[in-house]
This record gives sequence, structure tokens and C-alpha cells, in this order.
Amino acid sequence: MHLGVAGGLLRAARRSRQIGARALQIFSDNPTAWRRRPEAPLEAPAFVDYGASQGLETIAIHASYLINLAGIFEPFASQSRAGLIVEVQRAPLYGASVVNTHIGSHRGVGAEVGLERIISNVRAVLAEAPAGVKLVLENSSGGGDLLGSRIEELALILSGVEAGVDAGADRLGFCLDTAHLWGAGYDISSMSGVVEVVDRFESLLGLDRLALVHLNDSRSLLGSRTDRHEHIGAGKIGPVGLGALLRDQRLAKTTFIMETPGADEGWDAVNMRRAWMLWGGAVELTVLPPKAFRTTRRSTLLVRR
Repeated sequence: MHLGVAGGLLRAARRSRQIGARALQIFSDNPTAWRRRPEAPLEAPAFVDYGASQGLETIAIHASYLINLAGIFEPFASQSRAGLIVEVQRAPLYGASVVNTHIGSHRGVGAEVGLERIISNVRAVLAEAPAGVKLVLENSSGGGDLLGSRIEELALILSGVEAGVDAGADRLGFCLDTAHLWGAGYDISSMSGVVEVVDRFESLLGLDRLALVHLNDSRSLLGSRTDRHEHIGAGKIGPVGLGALLRDQRLAKTTFIMETPGADEGWDAVNMRRAWMLWGGAVELTVLPPKAFRTTRRSTLLVRR
């Protein structure tokens, strides 16, 4: 699960184990501000020790929402590069082996220019990333000028990065967010649709590059290029497609993270149970009560972006 850390890092780690999660994604700082705290919280060492002792197999940091690797306009372009470098360099203090970031928008200058900018920025970040930390680029739903909605674009980025660095390209990975795939027009509501997407990613990038799957249902229409996350099996994608993805043996070593609504209201445990049921073979899930879809703005800040 992606869990908030407003109540402290240790609280998030303990909650993740309470609900049966073996992976945890957090923000290392305010995701909607450029300003970064000068150092990690005092409880960070205890958080790392707890995760190691309690079987948290993966800790991932989600970078700030403000980062735009495709942008060329200052000061935001420089702030994006510098901000992501801070995230990867600070990751070991949280025991994190993954830093996940949105790719960004070309903001009207064109996809070709934007992709060139992404490749340049990724090279720069990898050059500053410590050993053992993987930089992971997340696919987008494709709204506006967002890049990275097509698997082919992700492959272009990988190819460009590999061609331009002497070392570090092996630490570049990718994240497929299911709600973003759906918004971008990939019909993953069926087993055949899931197999087609995984096949395509395997063919163009290789599944060793798939570091994360963000497992989310969607409130959006297929191909709407919008991004509105929903509880597992309660959205437009549905249980069949999400279950097929969970059970695909090619992804047995891929970390799955849920960014579902109402995590701070107890729905984290509900979604975790629903995911385990799908992994176990369920093709139908119980209908959630109306209150599940009336979570507070605070609880859905993560998923309304």
C-alpha cells in the first residue's frame, strides 16, 4: 500500500504489516511543495530497522508531484532535476530501494523535445543515484501534454538512456499504473487484454525493467485520458482484469503497490483483502457500501491528481 506518514514513519510501517502488506510506498516529504526538509526524520533509522525485521520486502518513495522531467521552462526544469536527485540520494535513509516518479508534460513544446529532455534528466539523475537505488518512471494516462502513456514511448526513453550513459542504466526501471493504462486506452478488463499489455512491455522493454505495478481500479472511462483511482474491483476495470494481472506468473517478482482511496479511513485493509482474493482466483468481489465512495478529500488527495 501507499500509506501516509503524517502520523509518523513507524506508524505507516506498522499499519502496512497489520494489513498484511509486504511492500510500502511513502512520500519522503510534502508531495506538493518544492521545499525539502534538510534531513530525514529522527525516526527514520527505527523505521528502517522495523521494516527489515518485519519482512517489508520493498520500500518505495514516490517523488514529488511537482517534478516534470519533460519540462524546459525555468526555474521548474532545474527544480525538477535537482528535486529528483535529492529523492534518490535520500532514499537509503528510508531503507528505500525504489524512487518512483511521474514522467511529466512537454507543456506545448512537442513530444520530441519533451522526450529528449526526459532522457537527459534521467541520465543526470542516474549519475547521482547511490548504488542499490532504482529510478522508476511511471506511465501516464496521457491527458493534456503528458508523456509516457504509451508503452512505445517508455521504450524510446529506455533506448535513449541506454545509448547515452556509461553506467547506471541498469538501475532504470518502469512502473505500470493500471488506472493510467486504462485512461490511456489499454483495455485491461479481461485476461486477454492483460496478456496483451504484459506481452507488449516484455517485447519492447523486458520484464526485468518492470519494477512496480500500481494496482488500482479506475473511475474513468476507457481511453478518457483521465486518472481517477478506485477501490480494487469496484471500478471500470473490474476484478477479472486486475486478478489476471495479479496471477500472471511472469510478474511473480514484481512489486505491486495499491494507491486506492480512503487509506487513512480503514479502506486500506479492505483493498488488501480484495487483492488477495483476486490473487487467490476470485473473479467476483462483494459490492462495497456507499460510504466507500464518500472518502474525505484528505484521504483521496493521493489519487486525485
